Amino acid sequence: MDFGVRFSKRDGEIELAREGGHSRARILHHKDQTGQEIESVLLKRVKEQSRVQLLEHHVMVDLLVSPNPELDTALKGQHCYGVYVLDSRNGAISPVRAKAIVLATGGAGMVYQHTTNPAIATGDGVAAAYRAGAVVSDMEFFQFHPTTMYDRDDTVQNHLITEALRGAGAILRSISGEAFMPRYDVRADLAPRDIVARAIDSELKRRGDPYVLLDCTHIDPKLLKSHFPHIDKSCKEKGFNFAEQPIWVVPAAHYQCGGVETDMQGRSSIQGLYAIGEVACTGLHGANRLASNSLLEAVVFAANAAESCEEWLKECPDLPSADAWSSEGTHTEHEAVLLKHNADEIRRMMWSYVGIVRSTRRLQRAQTRLELLTKEITEFYQRTRMSPDLVELRNLVLVADLIVRSALTRKESRGLHYSTDYPTTDTSQAPWHSRLSRLSALPPISAR
Repeated sequence: MDFGVRFSKRDGEIELAREGGHSRARILHHKDQTGQEIESVLLKRVKEQSRVQLLEHHVMVDLLVSPNPELDTALKGQHCYGVYVLDSRNGAISPVRAKAIVLATGGAGMVYQHTTNPAIATGDGVAAAYRAGAVVSDMEFFQFHPTTMYDRDDTVQNHLITEALRGAGAILRSISGEAFMPRYDVRADLAPRDIVARAIDSELKRRGDPYVLLDCTHIDPKLLKSHFPHIDKSCKEKGFNFAEQPIWVVPAAHYQCGGVETDMQGRSSIQGLYAIGEVACTGLHGANRLASNSLLEAVVFAANAAESCEEWLKECPDLPSADAWSSEGTHTEHEAVLLKHNADEIRRMMWSYVGIVRSTRRLQRAQTRLELLTKEITEFYQRTRMSPDLVELRNLVLVADLIVRSALTRKESRGLHYSTDYPTTDTSQAPWHSRLSRLSALPPISAR
């Protein structure tokens, strides 16, 4: 707020919203575009800082990591000291060195056919960290937002219909008009996201319908227009008024709860490498993130990581040199049709086999397909000139593989991971984290 973020107020007081899984209204918001408001204000402040250099049109290819024998006994191990970046305007790849690297690359919704995420959400941070040897945790817990606008044009990104709309009284109905959520949970339309998403998925499969209805027609139209201007605009673009006609909705991939495992200061298992926001797995979200907690996590852990970076810079050794990027053997021009075909195949396969409801057979089938795709994409990557699309495709197939491998290790249903072969939650032991690392040994993470 001191930076200029304008949270919504009513009668001069901060207005708190209630969303799915919440026992009371507790969420600060800016109408129905809170994230955009926070990000735009922060970007404006960053651009005002003369010491901050923004490299637009650049894409991270890989992290610069090496074991560093110069570190003292307590800090021996891998050390991240920079990134290789691709300038998308000319194809040049160069190293950028730094004493601390903070991954804030977001999630990987583009691994699924239907998603609320933008096209750049291809899991770049998780993939690069895993290749560098960092520990990655809980990738099986991928959240599907229960209500996104059904688009007959099958566009890549679905319009998200905020959960706050149900908090304001909207009701989910089948196409025949039945309010079906009371059959699935006593909290009805305000049940947590995993329950609502599975309920909608069940209704669609049971009835054979392509979508369900989100009915707001009983709510005061003035309240709808003032509190949800973005939804109002999206509906008008599709040719209808959501105060008079129900919105057609379906679930879509929304949030990656797992990611690069960190402690409470945002530190990964590699010295000098931090992760914050959706790319990180802090443990805060457990097996199912509550609505709006992602923004809370982002601002709190960013502050923690900034403080930790200041301490790390005092003890960090001098930066080693970085080798020039080798493009030897990569002289074939990339073919966009091949990249798009591979990406589409990954996304459709993940939607069909690794979606809201899973089974061991489906997961194993996905794993077999991904092994072939990984081989094909790796070969393509090694001989083809670099492009942002190729970087993202390489990351996409790795993240898909991490999700499937993590899901196969969990022999229970918990939160966002629901298996028809293991439909109950294992309460015989404390919840455990599915942890993956390219390295054989998994270093411990303190202060989880």
